[in-house]
Amino acid sequence: MKTLGLYFSGTGNSKYCVEEFMKAINEETHLSSIEDKNVISLIKEADSIILGYPVYYSNLPLILKDFIKSNHQLWNNKQIFLIATQGMFSGDGSGYCARLLKEYGATITGGIHIKMPDNTIDVKALKKDTIKEQEIIEQAKTTAQKAAKLYMQGNAPKHGLNPASHILGLFGQRLWFSRMVKEYKDHPKINRDKCIGCNKCVSCCPMQNLSLNNDNKAIHTNKCTLCYRCVHTCPTQSIALLGKQVVHDQSTLIK
Repeated sequence: MKTLGLYFSGTGNSKYCVEEFMKAINEETHLSSIEDKNVISLIKEADSIILGYPVYYSNLPLILKDFIKSNHQLWNNKQIFLIATQGMFSGDGSGYCARLLKEYGATITGGIHIKMPDNTIDVKALKKDTIKEQEIIEQAKTTAQKAAKLYMQGNAPKHGLNPASHILGLFGQRLWFSRMVKEYKDHPKINRDKCIGCNKCVSCCPMQNLSLNNDNKAIHTNKCTLCYRCVHTCPTQSIALLGKQVVHDQSTLIK
């Protein structure tokens, strides 16, 4: 059996959890982002898929939702296990994705919700100190590896896949915040006085939403998928998204 570890990861959280899960599987495995050029062929070749992604308001990042829908023919008869990473709350973060994939013929073998440090580093209320965040990452590693062992034993966990989780996700967040992920956003906020035109945000953006203007300053269009990658990557902390400015250490998981 050939297993593909597939992920969308804005700041590295979801990628990390998929990597740790895959390390515990004793079979032929591959790892790929949905942004990789050869991802379609890898999906076609895979017998089973471990799909990891961050949860946004008990919903999917729009870039991932569009990827699933635009490649709907790929999921038929695929065995898919879901890894949904969350900051504070996910409701049915795995269940929402499971229902979408089932529409296209996939079989969902299980799912887990894994807590990781919240990537909204421009919102102070959501931040924890660095020591606590490292503890969260270590616990995430343990959770992913334990889930992988259960998966290999044919007893995969099914977090977020039951009707109660569906109700929790729907009424806990999705009904109130669906507008946040309904369409791509006119973001991020850029402080051009601080911008040094290094091009790092342009290079890392999964939506090609950023570019440099004639003054060598970052500008954006309206294709932001709220992944926070540019916020974590900017060396001068010139970029914010939901908040006004960076108030916390940037991610150590981005490579």
